[in-house]
Amino acid sequence: MSTAAAPVELVHQDWQVVCDNTRTCRLAGYQAENNSDFPVSILLIRRAGADAGVVGKVKLGTAKESSTKALMQLGNRHRMSLFINDKDLGEIEPFSTAAGDSDLKSSQVTALLDALTKTSKIELVLRNSRWQLSDKGAIAVMLKADEAQGRVGTPSAFVNSDGVNKSNRTVLPPKTAPQLQVVRPNAKANSNSNRKFSMKSSQLSALMQGTMKEASTDCPNLVDKSPWRVSRLNSTQLLAQHHCWTGAYNTGSGVWVMNDSKPYKPTLITTSATDYDNGKISSVQKGRGIGDCLNKTYWMWTGKIFAKSHESTTGLCRMVEAGGAWQLPTYVTNVNTLR
Repeated sequence: MSTAAAPVELVHQDWQVVCDNTRTCRLAGYQAENNSDFPVSILLIRRAGADAGVVGKVKLGTAKESSTKALMQLGNRHRMSLFINDKDLGEIEPFSTAAGDSDLKSSQVTALLDALTKTSKIELVLRNSRWQLSDKGAIAVMLKADEAQGRVGTPSAFVNSDGVNKSNRTVLPPKTAPQLQVVRPNAKANSNSNRKFSMKSSQLSALMQGTMKEASTDCPNLVDKSPWRVSRLNSTQLLAQHHCWTGAYNTGSGVWVMNDSKPYKPTLITTSATDYDNGKISSVQKGRGIGDCLNKTYWMWTGKIFAKSHESTTGLCRMVEAGGAWQLPTYVTNVNTLR
């Protein structure tokens, strides 16, 4: 079984790259930060491996009124066109209403990749409206992606500033995503000890403090009077939840797995949970108050422990879309559910 690749992340000016544990890299570019009336983002996706191609997607911002009015013209009769250095490279694919984005044609992706390695004017055009993509920072993140996938110096590299001196055979292969066997908790399971679990809130708080190095920082509300939520996972293990902290626009709860009798052996999963539902712990945190960028982590119950199943960012905070423009994972798994 192959070991996971280390995740890679880099933000430079108006571009970012995020590579996950399978070595798939996603590069996202945005409009310049001072050009927020027409928000736009382009996502370039490349899997690992010598023969992997590049897929390009476009998302136009709806968080600004000026952009929204222009987008209302999109329909069966109107299509967005890609312009590079004022040259019309044709219409992109029709927008998907369900996905909220559109695909670039392969010839447009090729032209865009070339344009991003030099100073270029890149625009998405609909009638008299223009969404301009910044090229600032693109080379840095392209180089980072090449490095993560072992493409530096090969013909398949995004950037070859020092020329081609290696074969594509040296490109790193993809890694396999870990398999995760998920088990649904049994909240109605009978306790092996045949006794109902009972512990005072103060005792639970004292017990959980030992799972953290800095409880006063990690979970400052651990000792307040807000109630504990304790539910059964199986015949021997419990899930305990308690509100931990509230920030300017985020909140987090602590989640622990513990035995239902001595020795309790509590294990902390996270102090930043935002939801728990039927064996899935979620942590969804805003990058800023308006919620146009998020960080997400999920854990799934495997019958013994909660294992991390997903970790991602939705990209930079650039007013592209409420909830974030893209899913840019650093960690992915293949989840199978045991019924």
